[in-house]
Amino acid sequence: MKTLATAAALAVLTAGAANADTIAAIASGNDDFSTLVAAADAAGLVETLASDGPFTVFAPTNAAFDALPDGTVESLLEPDMKDDLTNILLYHVVPAEVMSGDIAMGTTAVETVAGATLCVTASDSGVTLTDGMGNTATVVSADIDADNGVIHVIDTVIMPGEGASC
Repeated sequence: MKTLATAAALAVLTAGAANADTIAAIASGNDDFSTLVAAADAAGLVETLASDGPFTVFAPTNAAFDALPDGTVESLLEPDMKDDLTNILLYHVVPAEVMSGDIAMGTTAVETVAGATLCVTASDSGVTLTDGMGNTATVVSADIDADNGVIHVIDTVIMPGEGASC
């Protein structure tokens, strides 16, 4: 149930008839999220899921996707990679609205909609994420409030892996 609800959060990113203040409208209206919106559409989340939230979406910018190895994005957008793409996208979603001020100082293990752990670290210098592959993403813009949750913009695409060690 939790997986379906959070997956719906990504569906909201590409919903064409979304309300003006939803995560979908905010992402679709910002050119910096065009790759994320295209990926959510390719994953088929729009057709399969729908939900009102609340959600926290760690949204990678186009530059974050561009930093992946050459051909990665194109490969993930192929129809036979839909399951992998969906899993990666769901790893960017938490099934609750979490504003940056609600994050405790230090490191906290958070379960994503993908069912994998993400380490969220809050410090005086900001918030970072450590993914299941050991990579780190920085929240570059926090607390973009939407009617159905919140967006935190990140500078790196996070990847599920063997499990983040928090």
